[in-house]
Amino acid sequence: MKQNSIKAILLTLSLMLLLMVLYPLAMWGIAQLSPNQGKGFLVADKNNQHYYENIGQSFSKDHYFWGRPSAVDYNAAGSGASNKGSNNEEYLQEVEKRLNDFLQKNPTVKKEDVPVDLITASGSGLDPNISVQGAIVQVDRIAKARGLDHEKVKELIDNQIEKPLLGSLGPDKINVLKLNIELDKLSK
Repeated sequence: MKQNSIKAILLTLSLMLLLMVLYPLAMWGIAQLSPNQGKGFLVADKNNQHYYENIGQSFSKDHYFWGRPSAVDYNAAGSGASNKGSNNEEYLQEVEKRLNDFLQKNPTVKKEDVPVDLITASGSGLDPNISVQGAIVQVDRIAKARGLDHEKVKELIDNQIEKPLLGSLGPDKINVLKLNIELDKLSK
């Protein structure tokens, strides 16, 4: 019994040293080598207000591109998903409401053309990106609301497409915050 207790205590202390000291120090050291020393990337809007580009922001006005819904109301202090399965009745009603709201504000879009990323929240609730299709289906609404030419808005989307990591790891995506900042510049 005493021999097992000593082994358990040594294992606990070893794991505490590894996981509470060495691992955090290693991650901090790696972050110091990254751009901006692991503090995130800030972007400024036309009013010189700064936002973190890697955290989803709430855009709900018709003259902005909308991002993914957030299960945590875009609160970066506590990321999280809804944790409701695809057969949960409450969750299905919530997604259906989002779809109906989107279609009401975007009457030129067909139900089957709405990409899933515009009506379902991400795992963290803070996803800053949408699919290229997610941006394209919003062009008519934004062009009308801002009095812009459709082709100018599409060109803006094309200029904001971020390619996958290493050319093949993941889909093309668009950062909604950066897209909306460029949209504001275009609308001056």
